[in-house]
This record gives sequence, C-alpha cells and structure tokens, in this order.
Amino acid sequence: MKSFYITTTLPYVNAEPHIGFAMELVHADIIARWKQLNGFDVFFNTGTDEHGLKIYQAALIENKTPQAYTDELAQKFKNLQLLLGLSDDLHFIRTTDEHHKKAAQEFWKLCKNAGDIYKKEYKIRYCVGCELEKTDSGLADGRCPIHPNKELEMIEEENYFFRLSKYGPKLLEFYDKNPDFVIPDFRLNEMRALIGRGLEDFSISRLKSKMPWGIDVPGDSNHVQYVWFDALVNYISTIGWPDDMDKFNKYWPVVQFAGKDQVRQQVVMWQAMLMSAGLLPSKQIVIHGFINYEGQKMSKSLGNVISPQEVIDEYGVDALRYFVAREFNQFEDMDISREKLRSAYNANLANGLGNLVSRVMTMAEAHLKSPVTISEWEDMSEFFAILDKFEINKATNYIWAKIGELDALIQKEKPWESKDTKVITNLVAKLYSIARMLNPIMPETSNKIKELVQANKKPSEPLFLRKDA
Repeated sequence: MKSFYITTTLPYVNAEPHIGFAMELVHADIIARWKQLNGFDVFFNTGTDEHGLKIYQAALIENKTPQAYTDELAQKFKNLQLLLGLSDDLHFIRTTDEHHKKAAQEFWKLCKNAGDIYKKEYKIRYCVGCELEKTDSGLADGRCPIHPNKELEMIEEENYFFRLSKYGPKLLEFYDKNPDFVIPDFRLNEMRALIGRGLEDFSISRLKSKMPWGIDVPGDSNHVQYVWFDALVNYISTIGWPDDMDKFNKYWPVVQFAGKDQVRQQVVMWQAMLMSAGLLPSKQIVIHGFINYEGQKMSKSLGNVISPQEVIDEYGVDALRYFVAREFNQFEDMDISREKLRSAYNANLANGLGNLVSRVMTMAEAHLKSPVTISEWEDMSEFFAILDKFEINKATNYIWAKIGELDALIQKEKPWESKDTKVITNLVAKLYSIARMLNPIMPETSNKIKELVQANKKPSEPLFLRKDA
C-alpha cells in the first residue's frame, strides 16, 4: 500500500481557534480523505505550537503557568477534529510532548555538527505576533504589516544563529529541479526573489533568563530554542523521528498546507534546516491566502472575527466545509461576510444540491420498484486529476457544474411527465456519482445521499433548510 503524509501548520495557542485555521484544516482533511479513498495509507497531522514569547506573555497576563495555559487552549484546538468533521485517524501533536522535545534537541545537534549553528551578539526589531525579527524591507510605516497594532520590541543579546545564508544556492537548485514544489507557483517565485536579495542568518535561541518557556539548547542551559526552530521539527517528530526510523521512512517526505504568512518559514527556513540535518526536503507545500471580513482583516479588537463554531451553529458542519472548499478562494486573499455566507448557502446548498436530491429521489420513490443498482463509477478521471493537484476550489466547482448539468437534464427530459423509468434510473445514477465526488468534501451529505439512493427514498426533510435574513 502506498503511503501519503499530509500536515497543516501548528497554530499558536495564544488565542481561540479562528475560521482561517479551520480553512487550512478542512483543506488538508479533504486531501487526506481523497487519498484514503484511493487506497493510500494516510498520516494526517496537525497540532499546536506551544512555546515562545507570545504564549509566555499571554499566560502571564492570565496569571497562569505556561503549561496550564497551553493545556487549556490545546484542548480547544484538539476539539476541532470533531467540530469540523475531520478524519477519525487525525494525529494531533503538541510541541510540549516529551518525544518532540527530544527530537528538537537531536535536530539541533545535527545542524550544529554540520557547522550551521553559531553564537553571536545582535540587536534586532522583533514582532511578538509573528515571533520573527523584522528588517526595514519587511515593515510598513515602521510596523509589521501583519500585526500593525503591536509595537515592535528591540532585542539585544547573545543568541545562537542558524547559517541560512549558506543555503541560497542549494535552495534555488532544489526549486529549479522541483518547479511544482510550491502551489501556487507565484509563491515560489516570491521566495526566489527573496533569495536573490540575499539570505540572512536567523536567531534560533533566547536567553532563558528573559524567556524561560522553551526547549533547552543542548549543552547550554542558559538558552532555550527559539520557537520557530523548535516548532518546525514537529513535521518529522510526529512520524517517529529520530527513534522510529521505519515509520519516518515510510511517510517522509510530507505535503504541507500553510498560510501565506508562513511562506518564508516553510519554503526557505525549514527546507534549509532539513538540508543541514541531512534529511530530504518536504514533498510539496500548498499556500492559502488570508480571510478578511467586509474588507478588513479579522481581529478580536475590531470585533469582526467569525469563529468556526458560529458558522456551524448556523449552517452545520458540511455547510462550513462547503464554504471553505468552494466559496473561499483557496490561493488568494478573500473577503467574506455573514450575508455572503447566507446567500451562498441558500443558492448552492438549499436551492441547489438539496433541491436536486429532493426532486430526483421523489421521482425515484414514486416510479421505481426497487433501488437503482450502482456498480460502476462514471468516468471521473478529470475530477481525480484536479484533486491530485490539490485544487480544491476547482474540484468543488466541477461537482457543482455536474449538479447544474443534472438540473438541465431534468428540465430537458421532463421525467415527472413521461414517468420514464430509464430516464429516472439514469438521473439516480448520476446523483450517486455526485455523492461519490462529495465524499471527501462533504462526507456527511455524501453519506445521506447514498443512503437515500440505496433505500430508494426521498428525503424526509430538506438536506439544507433555507436561511432567512
């Protein structure tokens, strides 16, 4: 059996889960389910990034120990598995796990033995929100463009550094040999341009006296590993590295899903770190954009955050998965609002898919003596090829095009007048094919449609009730 490994990034546990990370999780889950349906042994990873200054400060504000604080919020992220209808065998890693701590230290030793870790004095401007140092080129009006409401901190101390500057030519060579390494391709071009301007070594430790919440640096009890260095190692520690190399070799390399604020860390920093440690680079990295609300970035301070729980309470799990798969732009920034969600739900789920299922199965129950026997797939090679490229928007649009074609066929054949059982049987078979394609995207809805076909029954209630303003 072929193996397939897919992971999301690990979100910081300094705030409640938001719909942006829910999008990333659902995207990855769709691909994980798709691969499982195609006979792959899938390892699907997510989890929580629990070290660093941002989390340490948040815990202090709430008068909690960092461990107690992260335990509480990590559980809320873990609960997303059930909330979002994710695969049952999803693996959840925490960077406070003992195995991960050991792996991060072993990885540090490999990079140091390669001559890529050294100590120096330095002074930087630092964004706690990003947990990254900021140069002039990365600022807008003197502030971090991603966290403009946060003051930059000045850090001046002796830290350990990773020799990223050494890896520019190796990274460019790797990109040239693997032009599909990053999806969409313009994100890889951004990283080529970044490397062309010259890579700078980056800090990978903090003084424990100033920031004690982290994994100890091997051989230096005065320092803890900087959160980015530690957290990135989760992608290999979660599949057994370095203790279980059979498991590691079975699943590595990985397909990573990440947001556009992670491109440099995942495509440049992490790949250079893997090269330093003598490990294969990641297989592919799929980058999504940001979600804005009515033209503004979502922010708790602005009161415009839409939580996944809020959407599910209003529309249901599969409706949220539909929004993520089709209505949210996969690769670019997107703008949503409560009105846009309601309009899309009514048009495409209540009036679209739900009405189609009701029409077809009402005719089937009335005019067919027994359930339609479904033994073969329609030719879905085109659909398969789209998902194999991780193009989830395009794949879901393909399904809705089939829904439109089936609606048009009903209007053309008028089976409610002719009562032609061959026509109705064909409609049911096509509806079943739509249910099959929906399986990785809207699994609950897919199963409901299949059950109706297998029982030759119309739905006792609409699959999707209309929502009024």
